[in-house]
Amino acid sequence: MPTTTATKPIYLFEEGNASMRDLLGGKGAGLAEMTGMGLPVPPGFTITTQQCLEYYKQGKKMPAGLSELILENVKTIEKKMGKGFGDPKNPLLVSVRSGARESMPGMMDTVLNLGLNDQTVEGLAKLTGDARFAYDAFRRFIQMFSDVVLNLKKRSFEEILSKKKKAQGVKEDSDLTADSLKALVSEYREHVKKSAGREFPMDVKEQLLMAVQAVFASWNNERAIVYREKENIPHDLGTAVNVQSMVFGNMGSDCGTGVSFTRNYNTGAKEVTGDFLFNAQGEDVVAGIRTPLQLSALKDKSPEIHQQLVDISANLEKHYRDMQDMEFTVERGKIFMLQTRRAKRTAQAAVKIAVDMEKEGLITQSEAIQRVSADQIDQLLHPYFPVDKKKAALEAGRLVAKGIPASPGAACGEVVFEAVDALKLKAAGKPVILVRPETTPDDAQGMLASVGILTSTGGPTSHAALVARGWGIPCVVGCEALSIDLEKKTVTAGNKVWKEGQAISIDGSTGEVMEGTIDRVSPSELTGDAKLILDWADKVRKLGVYANADNPKDAARARAFGAEGIGLCRTEHMFMETDRLPIVQRMIMAAPEAERLKRGVHRLELDVVEAAGHKKEELQHRLDELKKELAGPWKIYQETLTQLLPVQREDFRGILKAMEGCWVIIRLLDPPLHEFLPNYEELLVEVAEQRMLQKFADQKVDVSKVGKLHSQAEQKEREALLGKVRSLKEFNPMLGLRVCRLGIVYPEIYRMQVRALFEAACELKSKGVDVKPEVMIPGVGHVNEMKFTRDMVQEVAQTVLREKGVTLTYKVGTMVELPRATVVAGSLAQHAEFFSFGTNDLTQTTFGYSRDDAAGTFIPVYIEKKILERDPFQVLDSEGVGQLMRMAVEAGRHANAKLEVGICGEHGGEPHSIAFCHSLGLNYVSCSPYRVPIARLAAAQAALASQPKSGKSQD
Repeated sequence: MPTTTATKPIYLFEEGNASMRDLLGGKGAGLAEMTGMGLPVPPGFTITTQQCLEYYKQGKKMPAGLSELILENVKTIEKKMGKGFGDPKNPLLVSVRSGARESMPGMMDTVLNLGLNDQTVEGLAKLTGDARFAYDAFRRFIQMFSDVVLNLKKRSFEEILSKKKKAQGVKEDSDLTADSLKALVSEYREHVKKSAGREFPMDVKEQLLMAVQAVFASWNNERAIVYREKENIPHDLGTAVNVQSMVFGNMGSDCGTGVSFTRNYNTGAKEVTGDFLFNAQGEDVVAGIRTPLQLSALKDKSPEIHQQLVDISANLEKHYRDMQDMEFTVERGKIFMLQTRRAKRTAQAAVKIAVDMEKEGLITQSEAIQRVSADQIDQLLHPYFPVDKKKAALEAGRLVAKGIPASPGAACGEVVFEAVDALKLKAAGKPVILVRPETTPDDAQGMLASVGILTSTGGPTSHAALVARGWGIPCVVGCEALSIDLEKKTVTAGNKVWKEGQAISIDGSTGEVMEGTIDRVSPSELTGDAKLILDWADKVRKLGVYANADNPKDAARARAFGAEGIGLCRTEHMFMETDRLPIVQRMIMAAPEAERLKRGVHRLELDVVEAAGHKKEELQHRLDELKKELAGPWKIYQETLTQLLPVQREDFRGILKAMEGCWVIIRLLDPPLHEFLPNYEELLVEVAEQRMLQKFADQKVDVSKVGKLHSQAEQKEREALLGKVRSLKEFNPMLGLRVCRLGIVYPEIYRMQVRALFEAACELKSKGVDVKPEVMIPGVGHVNEMKFTRDMVQEVAQTVLREKGVTLTYKVGTMVELPRATVVAGSLAQHAEFFSFGTNDLTQTTFGYSRDDAAGTFIPVYIEKKILERDPFQVLDSEGVGQLMRMAVEAGRHANAKLEVGICGEHGGEPHSIAFCHSLGLNYVSCSPYRVPIARLAAAQAALASQPKSGKSQD
């Protein structure tokens, strides 16, 4: 918690103000500010958040001297109200309410009507002339106090109340008579004695001190902890406690209670809106005990009170310069304000309110930018389930399971388990949700054909999650409650089973999986107010915003969302396209043998030069034989590369054209080659089954009913493929033959890609298209790797430029994704024009965590047990990975002052990570197309947050 010079444990409302939010909590600061404004606020005081923290330090015991101070300050309220706490003739009743710095609605506890006992309830009845009201307040107090302080189940009291109403033949609480309520109080107290093993406390001072401790304790109740974790609210802030004189909305028809908003929280329209109940207390509204009325009902019955509320609303909004959420009570025709706080609002409302307030002169453009969150922009970009539709589905028991929300949005479709089936069903016009244990690059086409993706394993940076986010497909991963049987084509959750073709719905924003379909609402386009906010953001941000895009369609989409370039184009996704995958597989089958033999030829050629006489003749003969052996696989290798060249050239031409005038970073082939081949285990099973079928067939056994027997040629081909896949199989492929190591061992692949890129660039440049290609070498960790690959790129690029007679500006750089690369960044920067941090792998290799396995195994446990504050694959680890990045930036720019530095990992679209990138002074962030607007906003907010603070507090 931020430091403060204040030392008082308790502040009267008139002693505080809005700037003391850390100390007084949001509710206390709001009450203090309204008191200072002269608004009708019932008197009271706030026990500070520091006292809550001290309560926990003392082992959940009241801090020394606090009890005496509380009772002393109650005397101040007594003087202001002209009543006595515990006075049987003129009783003062108080509320005891929580109030943390950050709003946590309903997460902590409140006690109302505190101060009632056998004597004060009679005094209250005589003062008001309404025994029914007095005993209704008493029964409410006993129920609430017993729930919050004595830990008795609220439901048990509701059951007693229901029995009483049934016995009296009434439906509503308000229909119970004074005598019935008096009898109910006795029953409640007997229930407390039996269940809690003690009498209900009748000493009002004991009631107050017990309630204060209970509110302190509620800071760490389960729901509060869960809420803080979801909202990223620190756990060490503590809650303040507000003790306030009670005002009553349930004293008759000229009383009531309500919640109002200075603007419409759904649409953002400038109109006071909210709910109100006549003859009720505040808990009746928020707890849903009775169906509230719209504020227009108050206007119809009490136009003067309604006008006062409208005037107060305008005053508060102007004072705070933000939309306010207010609680108020009307007691016998007089309005009292019980709370004001910054109002929560929908994404659509947030954008409209920010723009409208800027136009009204209430806030500046910079403040308007800061009033809209990244999550709200995200909500504007994806389809979603309306709250009422989803609530109805959940209440109907249609929730199947809950996984990790990986890609926002709502999707409904038929269950399908194989990529090929997804393609078929899409061609038939059916929406499908691809359901698999996990996805691989082989599933890319099926994923693209799906409206949603659901996996039982993996985390937020798994293949399914990464691809889904890049393509804007709703996705839920790590849904371990699901049992997926690909052979039977079923998915099971508990005692429910779904077969292929049955409909399910997924919410990629919450991780929920539901049976059947749910109506969706299409997202608003980024036009109007949303576009204006982002245009304002572009004026103040320092970071450039690029996109990760692998095809012209994604590139065009990214540009439409405001991307200024392509920060990562992953060429492996191009290789997975169905029209070239067979060619790629033939290339991979030939490449190892071709390169092995080529290196053998090269070594023998050197030996022949150095040898003489008979030895020279012998070596020459071996060399001739090896060249003959090389001819076959080398021919296939070269033929496949020749076939891939025009395909790759067309890929690059489309992306460069879509991003005309913008830099486009093309990453050369990155993954292990075996990822493009069939799965080894599946292929092994297939070959073994065929061998068994062949054995039975040789014995004249009819195997047609068991399976289809391949021809000898087919079986020979599959066995050869199995051998190749086995030879390429690695124990740790993520750290094996991949990234730049692939291009060094098989340089012809990188040469083909570079030639394709520069031929495409030259073709476009000759037609007047402004192209700006950049070549990214993946996974460099040693300066010699950088030098070797850069020289190769330069050689091919210059050759193509000479052949085409074109002058072209381009850059060569590397993806920094290994810890060693950050350590030797100074050396690397001497041979690179840009660095791009691949923080997915950098996080993986720095922590030693598998990004595909961690989220579904130990990361949730680490977060729950506070080992980690956040998942480092979702939010950049600034303390560890971030410091490696800082070191690389400083060393790289020291060695090369013109070095450009960006980030292209998934963190490039996450607001906290973007703020850190801003602090490092990076040139740009790159993210999936659908996160470009979020990155634009977050980059602007980071720039504004780094400016010196000035002006009036916005608390």
